Amino acid sequence: MSNDYKKDDEILGKAYDSKLMKRLLSYAKPYRKYIIFAILMNVVVASLGPIRPYLTKIAVDNYIANSDYKGLMIIGLLLLASLLFQAVIQYFLIYFTEYLGQKIIYDLRSQLFSHVQKLALKFFDKTPIGRLVTRVTNDIESLNALFSSGIVMVFSDIFIILWIFGFMFFLDVKLSLVTLSVLPFLFYGTFLFRRKVRESYRDVRLHLARLNSYMQEHITGMNIVQIFNKEKSELKKFSSINSDYRKSNIKSIFYYAVFFPSVELISSVAVGLIIWYGGGNVLSSTITIGVLFAFIQYTEMFFRPIRDLSEKYNIMQTAMASSERIFKLLDNKAFINNSDTPLNFDNIKGEIEFKNVWFEYKENEPVLKDINFRINPGETVAIVGATGAGKTSIINILTRFYDIKSGNIFVDGKDIKEVNKRDLRKYISIVLQDVFLFSGTISSNISMDNPNISYEKIKKAAELVGADKFIEALPNKYDEIVMERGATLSVGQKQLISFARALAYNPQILILDEATSSIDTETEELIQKAIEKLLIGRTAIVIAHRLSTIQNADKIIVLHKGEIRETGNHQELLAKKGIYYKLYQLQYKDQEINKSA
Repeated sequence: MSNDYKKDDEILGKAYDSKLMKRLLSYAKPYRKYIIFAILMNVVVASLGPIRPYLTKIAVDNYIANSDYKGLMIIGLLLLASLLFQAVIQYFLIYFTEYLGQKIIYDLRSQLFSHVQKLALKFFDKTPIGRLVTRVTNDIESLNALFSSGIVMVFSDIFIILWIFGFMFFLDVKLSLVTLSVLPFLFYGTFLFRRKVRESYRDVRLHLARLNSYMQEHITGMNIVQIFNKEKSELKKFSSINSDYRKSNIKSIFYYAVFFPSVELISSVAVGLIIWYGGGNVLSSTITIGVLFAFIQYTEMFFRPIRDLSEKYNIMQTAMASSERIFKLLDNKAFINNSDTPLNFDNIKGEIEFKNVWFEYKENEPVLKDINFRINPGETVAIVGATGAGKTSIINILTRFYDIKSGNIFVDGKDIKEVNKRDLRKYISIVLQDVFLFSGTISSNISMDNPNISYEKIKKAAELVGADKFIEALPNKYDEIVMERGATLSVGQKQLISFARALAYNPQILILDEATSSIDTETEELIQKAIEKLLIGRTAIVIAHRLSTIQNADKIIVLHKGEIRETGNHQELLAKKGIYYKLYQLQYKDQEINKSA
């Protein structure tokens, strides 16, 4: 895990950051009518609660003290009506705030996923997948709490406190001041709680991110864990990370466990002061018993929104840290940029030319050095070389997954930097050694859900590569469900589907990157026959370790340590007795040994 992304997880940020909040609120602008409506409902709901103690005061002083049953009945009905009215308003309030939160989160999550899809592959080379999943799920969900029960609902707590203050001071100023004398203790306790929770929250988020990353990595590589019998040792490491996460959560829970009883204690002290001071005033007839009852109720009501505001603080803290991480990802500009005035790129023939191309993944560590070659339309060119020679890098830069450091790459005489990426890739299909299949069906994996690729085209592509034989044997044929990463299919079957996928798009340029290395001999023979038919009229680049599969190529380029060392057809290169000859001899000996074995 890189230090940059460790720092990402440790982001604590401010409890409130005006810049971040302003940016977050911009996502709420399309739904401002819902926000205004919710705030208005908050004002109404906040006023209904504090009315009830005042009605209780009237009931006690005016009707119970005077044995007025009719008046008491009216007050009782008013209390019931206020409860029912508050319940109805609260229902709509909760519904609208949750609706608001979900709409905003939907927009933000869609924007984030869209942004991630546009990032260059160099970003994914150094970013753990688990980290990105956490951004799109956990961090976005933290913002949902802010929008649905944070920003809007905080108005409810503030209005309740203001209404309570208003009613209390309206009834009795001195008793109000006595009641509020406990506030300094409450404010100090709340300040201490916030500081401690903020620290513990950082630890919780840090350990959660590490837990997510560890889980994602080891579930993805479960076959390696099992084959090397690493279950116990990996469980031990996981238990250590899990233990750290548990401890940080328990620490956080401890602060809540101390804070909330402390608020209850302060609330009880306030009630005690009301009974002591207010009771004395009742005995001296300075205030009525109804006022005393009302103040006790107001005190109990007053501390409830205080507790809620502390919860809102935690939501705010979570949201600020999450939004900082989300916006850091959204602000990442690791794009392969298109030209401002892209060239028209249509109906290409498939001519490819590399001129003085230099490329590096890391600065000052060139992978390709001064590469020059030309592929005519319809030619099949094979690229061979030892592992790390730069074969796959040529594919990566031709498709503009990465940009070159210097030089030029032309397709049909047009520099690919001056062409829209989507237009360029529209004419290229790739079959990789490591096939990736998505959850869905056989047909959806071949067409990639492209509406322009009909069912007939899907079947024809499968037939051309020989995939139809095993597909037709499946219970649901082309509608057979494909599990995640094609877990229920063999390596050869997945490879055949990837061939059908590439061909369904009818590319002008076909790239095969070690495409037959994971296939058995019988399947390879089928594919070789299909390839011979399919390459007619197409420009093809074939990267292969098995030199027997590329003997019929129009041209073979031999790479060594990022440089082109030899170029020619199979017979010409054997005659040179250079690098290609040595590679061929090594493979020929291996084949002879295997045959004799």
